[in-house]
Amino acid sequence: MSGKQEPRFRLEARLIRYEGYLREKNVYIIAGPNGSGKTTFAKLFLPEYVNCPNFVNADLIAQGLAPFEPRTAAIKAGKLVLQQINEYARRGFDFAFETTLSGKSYAKLLSELKSQEYSLHLFFLWIPSPELAIARIKDRVAEGGHHVPPEDVRRRFVRGLRNFFKMYESILDSWVLIDNSKSKPVLIAKRRNGDREVMDQKLFDSIQKVAR
Repeated sequence: MSGKQEPRFRLEARLIRYEGYLREKNVYIIAGPNGSGKTTFAKLFLPEYVNCPNFVNADLIAQGLAPFEPRTAAIKAGKLVLQQINEYARRGFDFAFETTLSGKSYAKLLSELKSQEYSLHLFFLWIPSPELAIARIKDRVAEGGHHVPPEDVRRRFVRGLRNFFKMYESILDSWVLIDNSKSKPVLIAKRRNGDREVMDQKLFDSIQKVAR
């Protein structure tokens, strides 16, 4: 990318270099609150680091279905996302999708994918408050992006963290927790092959406390 502006999500190679670690079939879950930067992260990470062109984005699907009725569109988009995921899995493709993890429905899906010999890798983009998320979404809408009602952002915010630690963590083969509240993402903690490494213990402890 010489000659171009350094992307915001230019993560250090040591963070998420998966060469030699990835299995034959892989799923990448890009998780975090609404407004945490999941789509931007995915657009850089998926093609550049793991060569995965198959990205299922519920928000973009919903925007195309009914941009002025976000809740109705979200329900329809969720069904289409599951259809696309099942199709990729049936064909044995690597693929990625994004989610707030605020619901429990993906637990069964991920367990089924694991039974099909998929390796599950999750990247959780953390930000400190729903207010920051709402402000980012407002800026996004001003630039033509999709809207998420503030009450939905607040309702999902802690629930997503709680579900990550209490429901999804045990299913995953690896995860990376990233502070994405500033101009440059910062690694908080990661786990691979059952080994967890914490880079910012104080922040990690506070995040776990909120998730209880």
